[in-house]
Amino acid sequence: MSENIEKQNEQNKEQKSRRAWQRNRKSKKQKQDSTNEIIDNLTKEKIEKSDKSSNQTENGEVVKSNKKRPKRKNLPSSPIIGQESWQNVMKVAIEANEKSHFQRLNSFNKINSTGKIRITPLGGLGEIGGNITIIETQNSAIIVDVGMSFPDNTMPGVDILTPDFTYLRTIKNKIAGIIITHAHEDHIGSIPYLFKEMQFPIYATPLPLGMISNKFEEHGLKNERSFFRPVEKRKPYKIGDFEVEWLHITHSVVDSSALAISTEAGVIVHTGDFKIDHTPIDGYPTDLHRFAYYGEKGVLCLLSDSTNSYKEGFTRSESSVGKTFDSIFAKSKGRVIMSTFSSNIHRVYQAIEYGLKYGRKVCIIGRSMERNIFTAMELGYIKLDKSIFIDAYEVNKYSDKDILIVTTGSQGETMAALYRMATDEHRHIKIKPTDQIIISAKAIPGNEGSVSTILNYLLKSGADVAYQDFSEIHVSGHAAQEEQKLMIRLVKPKFFLPVHGEYNHILKHKETAIECGVNERNIVLMEDGDQIEICSKYMKKVKTVKTGKVFIDNQINSQIENDVVMDRQQLADSGVVMIIAQIDQRDKKLISKPKVVSYGLVADKNDKSFSKEMEDVLVQFLTNVKREVLENQRVLENEIRQVVRKHIFRNLKKYPTIVPTIFVM
Repeated sequence: MSENIEKQNEQNKEQKSRRAWQRNRKSKKQKQDSTNEIIDNLTKEKIEKSDKSSNQTENGEVVKSNKKRPKRKNLPSSPIIGQESWQNVMKVAIEANEKSHFQRLNSFNKINSTGKIRITPLGGLGEIGGNITIIETQNSAIIVDVGMSFPDNTMPGVDILTPDFTYLRTIKNKIAGIIITHAHEDHIGSIPYLFKEMQFPIYATPLPLGMISNKFEEHGLKNERSFFRPVEKRKPYKIGDFEVEWLHITHSVVDSSALAISTEAGVIVHTGDFKIDHTPIDGYPTDLHRFAYYGEKGVLCLLSDSTNSYKEGFTRSESSVGKTFDSIFAKSKGRVIMSTFSSNIHRVYQAIEYGLKYGRKVCIIGRSMERNIFTAMELGYIKLDKSIFIDAYEVNKYSDKDILIVTTGSQGETMAALYRMATDEHRHIKIKPTDQIIISAKAIPGNEGSVSTILNYLLKSGADVAYQDFSEIHVSGHAAQEEQKLMIRLVKPKFFLPVHGEYNHILKHKETAIECGVNERNIVLMEDGDQIEICSKYMKKVKTVKTGKVFIDNQINSQIENDVVMDRQQLADSGVVMIIAQIDQRDKKLISKPKVVSYGLVADKNDKSFSKEMEDVLVQFLTNVKREVLENQRVLENEIRQVVRKHIFRNLKKYPTIVPTIFVM
């Protein structure tokens, strides 16, 4: 009985508690409704007063306004959410945000095309320099850059290397134009050699065209300037089947560009050489907004500069070099001689500015340096008064503390002005112990030995040399890892092709791209000659075309044939042996002692014993030779050449060049 009473009491308590909660909720709702009504009335009254006030004239008369009153937006009110509803709403929001992230990070999914393009690098991969890339459809093609590279120590007498143009000859009728990213030699240096054989319109911004014009003048190609097509940045140009837009980027040469190439398959972004400098000398930073614009539209493929892919962090601004220049100029009591790349206009400009700050006259020495600086001045990229410049023969008329010499030769080139100064071969300038030398450049891979040689000459002269011991005497023009990441994140490509660098550079760039969300299956590490086919669904290698290097003698601007270079390599490696002999055909004997001359094989003190050794070889040969061999001069000389070469290899392990001259009597 008592248990029933207790149950009844508990039920009554629950009912009272529920009714109290409902009354409380109803009361709160009524108060909220009352509050909302008061707010609405006050807002309505305020609006009416405002309208009335705005419709009154200065006399207080009310004028009917023609303006429509803006409609109030019915904003959604926050619902009272229970525990289960709260979890559902949060889940929906998270899923919506995940979908938003996926869409913005995979904007290339917007690409809806059945077109295909092919990309073929003919230079610039597996090496530093020599950049040239072909982008083509079935009916049309464009060439991106036509650069040169430097020879190594195995190429005696060779000054520069140009790409092999064999593939260009096969697609000559498809090529709609040459697209230039910037004015460095490794991107424009081979254009004159191409134009001596084939001519196409050249699309570029003004400074690269100005420097190409200088090259054409030097090569006797002035009339070919009619192929120049100056372009404006941020403006698309229709070239064959392509639409190309030049995007401003910062690099170690003025007026550099990346490319946005719209194709039938989708947009291709080619960065060219770049870094992201937020405080450039000319005040024009990289056009990040335009890269982001294309990234939002959807980019099919990104080709990006890999040169500094091992360098962590960011590349320092070009403007940071100015502080070091200021410090060096302030301390220098004698002449300042600054050497850098002739195309690094802003580096030279900074040196000149600080030279002027300390009251120095400026002497520019070196044909390419002088030509590039005055071209930049004529085009308005830098502003300098010509009265500040003096000629080399005038330098000795001024006190040493009043002279700044800007010159070429930062890579140790033996024909450059700095090398000739260091070796006392320059006509007007000799290095003094009081001179301050600034080498504001880093050795290009392969040139380390040449740079070391010129450093030794300069230091022996007693001059003070600022090179790598100054941390900010030189800054790179290429993007470090964080800048490469930023480029990938802005462009958000479906496919990625790291370019411009040796294999280890592009491999490291691949790793960076994967970290930034690019699918590893969508990355290809190309080599020169690889032809890559790309469409919205796949990227794959389809074939390999012929590539290579052509050797150039820069003193006569002419090609050196491959066999000439091979002969030089052979002579340098193994030397040469010349044999002059008279043979009695009937008796198969030597008429007199043969004349034997060798170079690069045995020491001079061993010449006599070597000559006797060669005489013995010939005697033995003639003892066993067939008579029909003696009747054919060419066959005889070939047989002697083989016998002598085998003998020398057995004894000296060398294969020298053998030059026999045989007289058969």
